[in-house]
Amino acid sequence: MNNEVAEAAERATKIMVVDDQAGIRMLLEEVFKKEGYSILTASNGNQALEIIEENNVDLVLLDMKIPGMSGLEILKKIKKVKPDLKVMVMTAYGESDIVKEALRNGAMSHFSKPFDLHELITSVEKECPQNECDR
Repeated sequence: MNNEVAEAAERATKIMVVDDQAGIRMLLEEVFKKEGYSILTASNGNQALEIIEENNVDLVLLDMKIPGMSGLEILKKIKKVKPDLKVMVMTAYGESDIVKEALRNGAMSHFSKPFDLHELITSVEKECPQNECDR
């Protein structure tokens, strides 16, 4: 039974949530686990880049306002090591300049905080269907 669980977890689409706010990371982890996704979390850019190098991540949900290394810096570094990795960015409402810059640097879409969870789940499912995301 444990092998079956491990194999299912390995096949599950892996989403990494990068946000300095623990509450956001925990909420998104809980929501996407219920949807059948495998979730990895990082609270800063260095952690995120480490996780990406060590795991087959399918999609990154990236907050753009993170102390230390900005979301834009993290996005650029992600795209440098894994150019095909899908990245969706999260911003506070009204940060259109940051969104435009992120989209120019390879982000596929964005969500404004506070976000609608149903809308976010629908977008993730559209971009990275369960067990069908390119690896």
